[in-house]
Amino acid sequence: MKRILLLCAVFILSTVSVTAQKEKPWTEWTEKDAIKVMTDSAWAQTQKELTDVDAPTGAISAAAGKRETENTSGKNAESGETIGRKNMALTLNYHLAFLTAKPVRQAFIRYLELKTPETPADKAAERRAFIDRDFGDYIVVTLKLDGTDKSKLGPANQLLSGDPKGFKETAYLERKDGKRVSLADYRVPDQLGAKFIFPRTLEGKPFLDASSGEVRFYVELGKTKLSRRFKVADMMYDGKLEY
Repeated sequence: MKRILLLCAVFILSTVSVTAQKEKPWTEWTEKDAIKVMTDSAWAQTQKELTDVDAPTGAISAAAGKRETENTSGKNAESGETIGRKNMALTLNYHLAFLTAKPVRQAFIRYLELKTPETPADKAAERRAFIDRDFGDYIVVTLKLDGTDKSKLGPANQLLSGDPKGFKETAYLERKDGKRVSLADYRVPDQLGAKFIFPRTLEGKPFLDASSGEVRFYVELGKTKLSRRFKVADMMYDGKLEY
């Protein structure tokens, strides 16, 4: 019962946070608000990888942890496996966001303004012009990586900075009805991340509309398959579908 109540509380707080972001002007977003829009919102998601590395000498391995679990009594005791995971788990995060969605651009500019409040007024105004940029007939999805697993982070970033040919063969956006648009162009990472560029129309019509249901982004980065689904109904912002 307590677990159910806790999950309900987490859901309510998450809903309140998202609602607050949509109701507050973007110029009043906190740093936390801005980061959430860029990494965990209707227009952005994060795919995470968790790696358990071999423990160094003296640490508890998973096998040893299982044996310790069998020999440890008391509901509050932690297993050796749990302790090992806490100490040794490494992460790699793939942050995906629709850059062509206005709230993502607002969040990026808001984050910069909070981080660099001393920016001259003319430079700040120049930055804000990016929010109203017209991307024409294209949808742009950004991919940015971070995490503690440096052995994977470096090679993954090298793939993003290398030959985009492989991406053109695997990257696409897919609607719920199965219709897809393939990658039209690609830009290597900058401050916003790598940019996957897709056509905004299919068969002479907008690729997405209110009846599209959901859209899936897919690409293969080496052996990693990135696949995230976004609910189109949630991508409304100021009365307009933003993607």
